[in-house]
Amino acid sequence: MKKDIHPKFYDKSETTCACGAKYTIGSTKEAIAVEICAVCHPFYTGNDKVLDTAGRVEKFKARKEAGTKKKSAK
Repeated sequence: MKKDIHPKFYDKSETTCACGAKYTIGSTKEAIAVEICAVCHPFYTGNDKVLDTAGRVEKFKARKEAGTKKKSAK
């Protein structure tokens, strides 16, 4: 193995989530900040959040209806 080419490995690296959960893992970084973890992820918690910003679903349905009307008129 070549010397002085590998990054320093931290056995007790602190990982902090935006929800406040903290984990200690091994990493090449001393501290890691993540936005989502197993404590707050919807898949693991069962809380599914549907974000509909500016009525995107309604806009899609309106475009779909307009497209089907044009096809049936032909």
